[in-house]
Amino acid sequence: MSATTAIGPLTLRPLDPVADGALLHTWVTDPKAAYWMMQDARQEDVERAYLEIAADEHHHALLGLHDGAPAFLMEYYDPAHRELVGLYEPLPGDVGMHFLVAPTDRPVHGFTRAVITAVMAHLFTDPATERVVVEPDVSNTAVHTLNEAVGFVPHHEIQKPEKKALLSFCTRQQFAAATGATR
Repeated sequence: MSATTAIGPLTLRPLDPVADGALLHTWVTDPKAAYWMMQDARQEDVERAYLEIAADEHHHALLGLHDGAPAFLMEYYDPAHRELVGLYEPLPGDVGMHFLVAPTDRPVHGFTRAVITAVMAHLFTDPATERVVVEPDVSNTAVHTLNEAVGFVPHHEIQKPEKKALLSFCTRQQFAAATGATR
């Protein structure tokens, strides 16, 4: 995937759990990534977690680049097999998603919104994707606002083993209406 946005080009490439492990470790253990729940992880813990994802046919991780430099992480998964099993009734075409923007000392206005928009556009390039599902922590109001800006509609709270989450959905049509995306 490659998209030119107001903040510059964003691209995605497959994540290499070992080669990208040190970088990911700095991202997921940063205080700004508290909702990623890996604050105390060691580098080998992060590598192991992403090696497990790489080996999982129902869960995938991509590294996002901004102007060619690593800048965000995207995960997507089949909620009928991972993360949300037994917590809601998945529909055909549902895809679960997580994203994490790298911590920075020089934030760019609009960057996170451009990232989530590019992530969603990427997911909807697959014609089989009908709806994207997210389950952020109920207390993460910043991401709820961001999710709604790209078309997510909150459905209800669910209790996951690690958190109380707000289950939200975004159809292809809701994404297009919220962002003007034509795909």
